[in-house]
Amino acid sequence: MKTLNSLLFLCVLFACLNCQNNQTSALTFSITFEADKSETPLDGRLLLIIAKHDEKEPRFQISSGPNAQQIFGIDVEGWESGQVAIFDGDVFGYPKASLNDLEPGEYYVQALLHKYETFNRADGHTVKLPMDRGEGQHWNLAPGNLYSSPVKMNINPNEKFEIKINLDQEIPPIDPPKDSKYVKHVKIQSELLSEFWGRPMHLGAHVLLPEGFDEHPEAKYPLAIFHGHFPSDFGGFREEAPDPNLEPDYSARFDVKGYNRIVQEEAHNFYKTWTGPDFPRMIIIEIQHANPYYDDSYAVNSANLGPYGDAITYELIPYIEEEFRGIGEGWSRFLYGGSTGGWEALAAQVMYPDEYNGCFAACPDPIDFRAYTLVNIYEDLNAYYEDGDFKKIERAGHRDYLGNVDRTLKDWNHLELVLGTKGRSGDQFDIWEAVYSPVGEDGYPKRIWDKMTGEIDRTVAEYWREHYDLRYILQRDWKTLGPKLKGKIHIYCGDMDNYYLNNAVYLMEQFLESTADPYYEGEVDYGDRAEHCWNGDHENPNHISRLRYNTMYVPKILDRIKKSAPKDADLVSWRY
Repeated sequence: MKTLNSLLFLCVLFACLNCQNNQTSALTFSITFEADKSETPLDGRLLLIIAKHDEKEPRFQISSGPNAQQIFGIDVEGWESGQVAIFDGDVFGYPKASLNDLEPGEYYVQALLHKYETFNRADGHTVKLPMDRGEGQHWNLAPGNLYSSPVKMNINPNEKFEIKINLDQEIPPIDPPKDSKYVKHVKIQSELLSEFWGRPMHLGAHVLLPEGFDEHPEAKYPLAIFHGHFPSDFGGFREEAPDPNLEPDYSARFDVKGYNRIVQEEAHNFYKTWTGPDFPRMIIIEIQHANPYYDDSYAVNSANLGPYGDAITYELIPYIEEEFRGIGEGWSRFLYGGSTGGWEALAAQVMYPDEYNGCFAACPDPIDFRAYTLVNIYEDLNAYYEDGDFKKIERAGHRDYLGNVDRTLKDWNHLELVLGTKGRSGDQFDIWEAVYSPVGEDGYPKRIWDKMTGEIDRTVAEYWREHYDLRYILQRDWKTLGPKLKGKIHIYCGDMDNYYLNNAVYLMEQFLESTADPYYEGEVDYGDRAEHCWNGDHENPNHISRLRYNTMYVPKILDRIKKSAPKDADLVSWRY
């Protein structure tokens, strides 16, 4: 009996201590902005960032990895100048969940407002989201966002004290890139997207023209769409020789010194290859399709993002082909890219099988949701934990080529929850939800899992399977898709992909190689111990091969054209 009473006493004591720990902290941060920054009330996500180091501003030190600095976030609506927004111990943060959990010490503090705008969509929903302003949906770089100058201060969450911060700075506009002889920039207003979003919406592209474009006005060219994240300009193409005065940096990701010099050298080498006498003449484009949820749309139609797949395929691409003498037929269009771009390349080929003649998908985002990173969304109950009878194991989110884990899925998702509620973080798991999910009653994407606990919603998972699980769609519809996709599917992935994306590729390969009838006549290949963004290059390390997507895939495209072009196809005018 004494033992039982002792246990009860300890339980009550622990509960009281836990209760005290969750109380609002004595320390508070009071955030304001002045009328000269905005005369109208503002909506958005207000972020408070607390960093231990000052090698760069706190707003540039946020991540989900081991070096993550502290961040808290609250939504503000109709926030007026002079009105105080309060951060206290009840505000959720990452990596520490509460201000109460901070250790007393010296920190660098900064606050930032990521502005939202109101969208009255055609589906009847009104939502508040951050419109891209030319930066590719980066809250710490978005023009017009208000922020404070970083301040060094002593913080003790146990002392009753109010710290006042004024958002005295505004991120300036970004200058658009300029045209050159080889690189042109286009921007069109999309009728399809404008109708969906209830305001003018645009698509853009950086267009790389072939050598001899002006000298051969009779030539019409094949088109290669290089899918990937938001490009500020055409990447990896540099007419100028590498800068001899460039101070070499260090890439921690690749453990390579002077990686910035290597990037310039590779870009200049591609320019020399592109303009050389033996390289195939075609047009390459990188698409700008940033939207209110992310730096690109995933190039498919979506209940939450709108008809981006149709807009890209039937509005933007025909416009570019008309403007720059593209051949303009399905056999002459090709897709490639890595990571997000790898998923997009494969998805666009599957969704529009007649409009494209081949995809080369490197390290694609999950293409089988039985391996949605390390989660099987159809069978697992929880995304963050694998549960047993007496224990549960937290699921990894990121590893290196030796399998060393530096963050979990819960880490990643909890940071996103701090950066934005309702799928508005502008980060990876939130955009997957925005693309794949049905619209919720509030107008925002339905959660595939509870962002705080990880509990999976099976009804949302079923919707994902029917609309965006690429392996499932291929297997379900192979009778009609198979003949159209013969020879068009090529997938490459490192077998130690940092995000475990190779697991879904294995499942796709199992279907393509063992079940698909007719046979797909494509390729699935793996890089031994290769990390994320391996693209099929067995001769060079990742930090080199990731800079050679164009030189890797353009020759493969030429081979595909030779094998598959119709008899009356123009194979002459662009072969000079």
